[in-house]
Amino acid sequence: MRKNIVAGNWKMNTTLPEGLALAKEVNDAVMACRPNCDVIICVPFTHLASIDHVIDSTKLGLGAENCADHKSGAYTGEVSAAMVASTGAKYVILGHSERRQYYGEVSAILRDKVALALENGLTPIFCIGEVLEEREAGKQNEVVKSQLVEGLFNLSKDEFAKIIIAYEPVWAIGTGKTATADQAEEIHAFIRSAIAEKYGKEIAENTSILYGGSCKPSNAAELFAKPNVDGGLIGGASLKCEDFMGIVKAF
Repeated sequence: MRKNIVAGNWKMNTTLPEGLALAKEVNDAVMACRPNCDVIICVPFTHLASIDHVIDSTKLGLGAENCADHKSGAYTGEVSAAMVASTGAKYVILGHSERRQYYGEVSAILRDKVALALENGLTPIFCIGEVLEEREAGKQNEVVKSQLVEGLFNLSKDEFAKIIIAYEPVWAIGTGKTATADQAEEIHAFIRSAIAEKYGKEIAENTSILYGGSCKPSNAAELFAKPNVDGGLIGGASLKCEDFMGIVKAF
């Protein structure tokens, strides 16, 4: 059975003291409500080791927002998958639309990042999704399939089984626009069918596919009720415990 998952992506927000306070608040809320899904927070590199010490990792997962595409070496400012894993983190977001758009992360780079994450015991939350022009041209299926093929379909069955997919309609991130629950279900079902085509029905049925486009407490229950939407990758709403837990409680 695939897991329902709500993962927060803090992006470049919170100082270390602010981040520690938020992580403790989320941890306490998760402990109090015993959610019907896995809950993960993905936080800035600077926060990882400190937050690992203040949360119960059996109840609240910890992840990074990125990692480098090299093992180690003369790459000033980069943080390797091994470094991330050494902090206690278990997850890493890879291929987020902001990384693709602002930092030129192409599929060849992402393949290396995925391989290094898996090698170091991290679970990749791999992001795919189309921009507004692609959606308006009706190319969303073509775009997400090519991102899957180029970024992940080099993996073996066993390797792919460790991946979490996050579908993010790029046109709905931070814009206040949200794909309707039916639009989300339609593309999530297409993604699952593309995975089934490559790896077989069993792997596809066990792959968690999260929705990552302006999900909030007011629309989470409708989105999560769809059979192929297995949770959310939450941006802005993950920075307020009440909002984040409102989404968690949608399960």
